[in-house]
Amino acid sequence: MKTTATVLSHMGSPGPFAESEPLVRTELELDRPGEGELLVAVQAAGLCHSDLSVITGQRPRAMPMALGHEASGEVVEAGSADSAFSPGDQVILTFMPACGECRFCRSGRPALCEPGAAANHEGTLLSGAIRLHDDDGKPVHHHLGVSAFSDHIVVSERSAVKVPGRLDPEIAALFGCAVLTGAGAVFNTAASALPAQSVAIFGLGGVGLAALLAARAQGAEQIIAVDRVGSKLELARELGATDTVNATAESSGGGATDVRIKEMTGGGVELALETVGNEHVLAQAYAATGRGGMTVTAGLPYPDRMLQIPAISLVAEERTLKGSYLGSSVPSRDIPRFIEMFRDGELPVDRLLSDTLAPDQINRGFDRLASGEAVRQVVSF
Repeated sequence: MKTTATVLSHMGSPGPFAESEPLVRTELELDRPGEGELLVAVQAAGLCHSDLSVITGQRPRAMPMALGHEASGEVVEAGSADSAFSPGDQVILTFMPACGECRFCRSGRPALCEPGAAANHEGTLLSGAIRLHDDDGKPVHHHLGVSAFSDHIVVSERSAVKVPGRLDPEIAALFGCAVLTGAGAVFNTAASALPAQSVAIFGLGGVGLAALLAARAQGAEQIIAVDRVGSKLELARELGATDTVNATAESSGGGATDVRIKEMTGGGVELALETVGNEHVLAQAYAATGRGGMTVTAGLPYPDRMLQIPAISLVAEERTLKGSYLGSSVPSRDIPRFIEMFRDGELPVDRLLSDTLAPDQINRGFDRLASGEAVRQVVSF
């Protein structure tokens, strides 16, 4: 069958993307789903820094590639007769297809699935197949097993979670990445530090604000939100931040964000979360914790960047530094849990939605994302 996808042919196009137009809406041939796969009609897809990092070349991937990974949709067809999915099911798609059999999947850590990571790096589905082709029959790679900026997609069943009940598609899409990554970083990765009474969130995009919502839900008394964009700091206060720090103002005034946070907390926070994907911001987040504090990073910096921290502090102050990929989540467990929290009013995820775009506005949307202007924009199909 035919599908219209949003294809990146080469990385590193200069901004503004509304002028260079690195992403092109292209009609492609889409194969039928194979065993263990689903044909999904995409309803909504979010714009995320993980997409932007491929456009800029920060995270190199096989080209050409159909982009998009945070999405919701409706099952059209299942490739397996005994599938747990049926036509009409609303599903949320996640960017790490977990095989269920590798050592990490067996130990309850599907975010670290080895075959899933290999497939994502190669631009294939979990099976190794590529289901998208151009008019000449040449393959067009899948982005993180999803390629969500498309009318129809084929995905592994391991990339899909059935929505309990129904959700507004634009809101449902956010659970596939922003909420799983941000809220999961708090509830899963930082579980041993909870309940944390003082929390600092560095970076207030979709992931950072989802983490802020989770910090509030777990009962933090002091939540310090850090960003360079005033409108995001205002939104953070509306969502439960007790204090805000404008990182630009601090640096221009000759101060340091971590020093300011230590002054505000009397020695540093119990839990700091870094979502920017910058090694300098991560070092500041680590420095902002107090004795016995934990720093969790969910951002993805350039692969060649190195982090410098005082090594002795890990032992002498029993501080902890942890990475968090996909929020250390088990999507089949955590997505329904976070949806229930949303419905109960504990995680007002709908407040993260900045704007709804048409598919032909995607390049302009990535300009807004790159500038820091938007929290989460969603393309509606």
